[in-house]
Amino acid sequence: MKFTLGFSPCPNDTFIFDALVNKKIGTGELEFEPLLEDVQTLNQWAIEGKLDISKISYGVLPLVLSQYKMLHSGGALGKGVGPLLISANVVDIHKPGFNIDDYTIAIPGENTTAHILFSLVYPKAKNKVFKVFYEIEDFLLSTTGEKTLGVIIHENRFTYQNKGLFKLMDLGDFWEKKTGYPIPLGGIALKKNIPLTIQKSIEALIKDSIVYAFNNYPYLPDYIRRHSQEMEEAVMRQHIDLYVNEYSLDIGAEGKNAVNSFIEIYKLSHPGASISNEVFISL
Repeated sequence: MKFTLGFSPCPNDTFIFDALVNKKIGTGELEFEPLLEDVQTLNQWAIEGKLDISKISYGVLPLVLSQYKMLHSGGALGKGVGPLLISANVVDIHKPGFNIDDYTIAIPGENTTAHILFSLVYPKAKNKVFKVFYEIEDFLLSTTGEKTLGVIIHENRFTYQNKGLFKLMDLGDFWEKKTGYPIPLGGIALKKNIPLTIQKSIEALIKDSIVYAFNNYPYLPDYIRRHSQEMEEAVMRQHIDLYVNEYSLDIGAEGKNAVNSFIEIYKLSHPGASISNEVFISL
């Protein structure tokens, strides 16, 4: 039985899925066809119901619960892992008279957790442009004479300072102080029409793949290096250390509360939206 499996080329995802897709662990009768794309593409594909299994942003989750449920493992949650609001110039966003609408803000995808967290801080911001996450630093550097800001995620958290960019706010810190929960960045969505016994097998295999990766860490397999483009090894490890943790093995009660809180915030901003209450698969 073969399933399409989507995830990003970022080190945290290739770290998690390396053993599974490269058959370093036994998968029995199950086979997986990996498709590696940026998170916004994966989010859009989830809205279209394109893949059997896919990493998605929790920001898009309310839009896909009619077709998908979430796995307990394979995701990215945590504290101190949120997106950052940055600029190419020093900007005092706390200064009286600061108006977010004086700026154009580059966001890494419309249906992303980063967008929702930005919207929590600036719910009425109007001038937003949506870009692939790795385009945002260059966008800011190419518009230094203009009023532009950017929201960065993934490895850009570790590289923006080297390019002379400035952090204005940690949007994840705002969420943590507001809710007390870890930040729900992304998780693994699985089609509801897959039989429950197979759902459970897929869940177990992803967890086995993560355990395999941890047991061999800090070794970085070629699969991670190949998809990390020109990323330095130290940045790959920072990325893995930050985004792959105990919540990746099992989201747990606290992680589920964080996700449910995220959905409730979405409902407040989308009154009347019909959203399934069945979020996670049954174990």
